[in-house]
Amino acid sequence: MQTQEVDIPADDVRLKGILTIPADAHAIVVFAHGSGSGRASPRNRQVADVLHEAGLATLLFDLLTEQEHQVDLVSAEYRFDIPLLANRLETALDWIYASPDTESLPVGLFGASTGAAAALIAASVLPDDVGAVVSRGGRADLAGDALPHVEAPTLLIVGELDEDVVHLNQLAASQLQCEHRIMIVADATHLFEEPGTLDHAARLACDWFLAKLMPVAG
Repeated sequence: MQTQEVDIPADDVRLKGILTIPADAHAIVVFAHGSGSGRASPRNRQVADVLHEAGLATLLFDLLTEQEHQVDLVSAEYRFDIPLLANRLETALDWIYASPDTESLPVGLFGASTGAAAALIAASVLPDDVGAVVSRGGRADLAGDALPHVEAPTLLIVGELDEDVVHLNQLAASQLQCEHRIMIVADATHLFEEPGTLDHAARLACDWFLAKLMPVAG
């Protein structure tokens, strides 16, 4: 398995990332982190490990620079700038398709918190480039007018005890015209910190990506 630190140019900044490619990778999943999170997020790394075991490559990258992250910790102004986050995610997709290591791999998006909205917007803007979307505890509702234009099969995973976000995901799902499903993880709160809940969410995500990104033999 090949793992490398990467720099992704985005307008006038460079975004730090970690690209991991298992041998004979079938597809690649790009992570869009949410509020105050980044490429070092232990939760997203745990999910990524499950994907690696199934032969899926991953790109975990920071949607914000370190300076922006420090400002955001105080003001929270960047984490809810969904157009900015979506634009940077789209830039990362361009980078993937320009890289010899990843250009031929089908792409899925995994979004958490506000990163889920960015993932859905990117999927609506680049329908030919995104084969599947998964949201974990995501604010899919913040994708707004983009929701009816998403074509990629979309899985919304929400913790049972995260009641407000369950409701917001149900509202978002009602606007999706693509294949979609909501999966409620029992006894889980917003961050899936309860024993076994994050692993359950990771396996749901993995199954979705494998089903939607793998070519059908025949």
